[in-house]
Amino acid sequence: MKSTVLFLTGDLIFASRVRAACETAGKNFAFAGRLPEEPDEDIGWVIVDLSTRNGVVADLMPTVSRICPDAIVIAYGPHVQVDRLKKAREAGVPTVLTRGQFDASLSSLFTD
Repeated sequence: MKSTVLFLTGDLIFASRVRAACETAGKNFAFAGRLPEEPDEDIGWVIVDLSTRNGVVADLMPTVSRICPDAIVIAYGPHVQVDRLKKAREAGVPTVLTRGQFDASLSSLFTD
């Protein structure tokens, strides 16, 4: 069972909300600036904050396919950053949400 949520962000304050949601769901929380270099079979979710980590989007899906191919990938950003949301969709990110949508889904997001 995949139990780690890898959260790519620079927003330490919002990270505490995501950490709390992970812990409530019994998941491990990993805070990072980028994806790991080596495969990690325990990663079940990759969450990307487009407002602080937009630079990882171009290579995100190929890298996820290599290091944690079964992970659920979600990118989110402020609704006013339309170009960043669009580029994430164009890069093949399966779920792209506004920050408000992501925040509203936190209570049920990390269920198996």
